[in-house]
Amino acid sequence: MPDPGAVSGLSIVGEPLTALVDEVVDATVDVRRDFHAHPELGFEERRTTAVIRDHLAGLGLEELPCPTDTGAVYRLSGGRAGRTVLLRADIDALPVGEEVDVPYRSRIPGVMHACGHDGHAAMLLGVASVLAQRAEDLTGRYVLLFQPAEELTSGGGARRMLEGGVLEGLDVERLLSCHLTSQMPTGMLAARPGVAMSSAQSVGVRVRGSGGHGALAGAGGNAVLAIAALTSRLPAAVEGMEYEDSECAFGTGLLRAGTAANVVPREAVLQASLRTFTAEQRRVALDRVRVVCDEVAAEYGLDVHLDLPDPVPAVTNDAATTGLVHQVAGELLGVDRVFAGPPMRPSDDIAEFLARVPGCHFHVGAQPGPTLPPMHHAPDFAFDEAAMRIGMALMAGAAVRLAQSSSAVSV
Repeated sequence: MPDPGAVSGLSIVGEPLTALVDEVVDATVDVRRDFHAHPELGFEERRTTAVIRDHLAGLGLEELPCPTDTGAVYRLSGGRAGRTVLLRADIDALPVGEEVDVPYRSRIPGVMHACGHDGHAAMLLGVASVLAQRAEDLTGRYVLLFQPAEELTSGGGARRMLEGGVLEGLDVERLLSCHLTSQMPTGMLAARPGVAMSSAQSVGVRVRGSGGHGALAGAGGNAVLAIAALTSRLPAAVEGMEYEDSECAFGTGLLRAGTAANVVPREAVLQASLRTFTAEQRRVALDRVRVVCDEVAAEYGLDVHLDLPDPVPAVTNDAATTGLVHQVAGELLGVDRVFAGPPMRPSDDIAEFLARVPGCHFHVGAQPGPTLPPMHHAPDFAFDEAAMRIGMALMAGAAVRLAQSSSAVSV
C-alpha cells in the first residue's frame, strides 16, 4: 500500500492534509473501537448519538435540527463564502452475533457492527476535527449528517430524515459519503459515476394453510412445504437479469414457521431482498415473483400474501462530483489505485439523498489481511483500521474542493 503521507500536492490552507489527519487518527481509531464495543440497531443508536454530539459540541460546531430520535446533524462554517457540502455517515449495527476475538468486541449479545458503520461514524468525527482546525480559513460550509438505520431495507434512516425535512433551508449543493469495504485491498478507491449500487426491494411473503397434526400432514394446505417451495423458486425471478455485467439478485434472509415438531403450522413467513439496477428490471422481477406466488398457492391449496414496501433506489453518483473524488484520490493514493469498477449488488440508502443532491458515494479498500477477506454482514467481519486514515483524508480533501465556488473548481 502506498503511504498517503508521501504524496504531495493535497493540502488544506497550505498545510499537508495527511499531517492534519495524522493528528487525529489515533483518537479516531479509539472512537471506532468504542462504537464497535457498544453496537446499536437502527433507530436505537442512543449511546452512539450521545458520543457524536459530545464530540461535535466540543469542537464548537453548530447543532442543527435532527428529525429522527437518533442520529445528529451539525454545521461547520468556513470563513469565506462557497458551496455547502453535505458529509454523511451511517451509524447503526446489525442483529449479528460477533465471532471476532478482539479486545473491543461487541458487548451486546446478538448485535455487531458487521458492516463498518462504526468506522464510518468515527471517520466523520475525525474529518470534523480536521476541518475545525482550519475553519476560519476554509471556503464554504460543511453539514455533517450522522444517519441512523441504514440497514433497514424499508423505511430506513435516510427516508425518515428526508421526510422530516432534514435538508430544508440548508442549501446543500454537493454530497459525499464513504464506505469501507473488506473486499478491496487497503490503499484503493472505487467510485463509479452513474448507477453504482443496486436498488433494494424488501419482499415479504406470508402463507396461510389449514395446519394440523404432523403425523397426518400432506401437501395440501401445508404452510411449511409451501414456504420451502417459495424459498427455492423465487430466486429465479431475476434469472438472466444483469446491468453492465453485474447480475441482479434475490436472497432470502428470514424464514419463520411453527412452534413444535409434531404440529404443522397454519402460517409461515419469508422475508427476502430483491436487488435490481433499473426500474424496468424491478418491474419484471416483481411480476415473476407474483407468478411464482400464485403457482405455489394453487399447488398447495393455501393463501399467499405478498408485501412490497417502497424500495430503496439505486445509488446513482453524479459524474462531475465523482470525477473530483477520483482526482483527489489520484493525488493521495496514485492514479493506479483509483478505479470506477462495475455496479455493486449491495445497496445503500444514501441513494435517497443522492436523488436530491448531486454527489458521490465512494468505497475505500479496507481488506484486513492477505487471506480471503470476511464478508460484510458476517459474524467474522473485520476491516483494516489503517483504511480509516485514507477515508478521512479523501473525505476532507474532496469536501474542501467541492466547497469552493464554481469559478474555482469545475464540478
